[in-house]
Amino acid sequence: MAILKIVKAPDPVLKARCKPVVKVNGAIQQLLDDMLETMYEVPGIGLAAPQIGLNIQVAVLDISNEKEENNPVCLINPEIIQTSEGKNTYEEGCLSLPDFYENVIRPKEVTVRFIDRDGKTKEIKADGLLATAIQHEIDHLKGVLFVDHISSLKRNIILRKLKKLKKEGIIK
Repeated sequence: MAILKIVKAPDPVLKARCKPVVKVNGAIQQLLDDMLETMYEVPGIGLAAPQIGLNIQVAVLDISNEKEENNPVCLINPEIIQTSEGKNTYEEGCLSLPDFYENVIRPKEVTVRFIDRDGKTKEIKADGLLATAIQHEIDHLKGVLFVDHISSLKRNIILRKLKKLKKEGIIK
């Protein structure tokens, strides 16, 4: 397994729509393992392929806390097939926008269809933090960042600060 380099905003790879995975094979399974290892190392609760520079529909997440056993979810070609009318607000952050957090309003519950690491099609209904994390990671696969859900003023302030930090070499 390997720790992968995380792409930081405003890199254009983060704004591209990802292509579906055609076949789940050993290379995809290894990628999922490497993504999970990277996510746990950073630490974070989710990581999508564009965040490591890949333009494919693959994401991993795990909302368990340090007192719980890891409970990873691997999503290949995920698709939200149902959302609730009720909404939740969570303070979201992102490994590609380090140290920036904002409240984002999203559907409280989602049902997602995806292919798992074994190539089987599955559906899960999620609520709370899991629903938010799933939506956040699927957004990445569509070229959408959490800051795209907040006011343009706040988004522009965050992106300007990130550009400055990159230019100064503080983040890479």
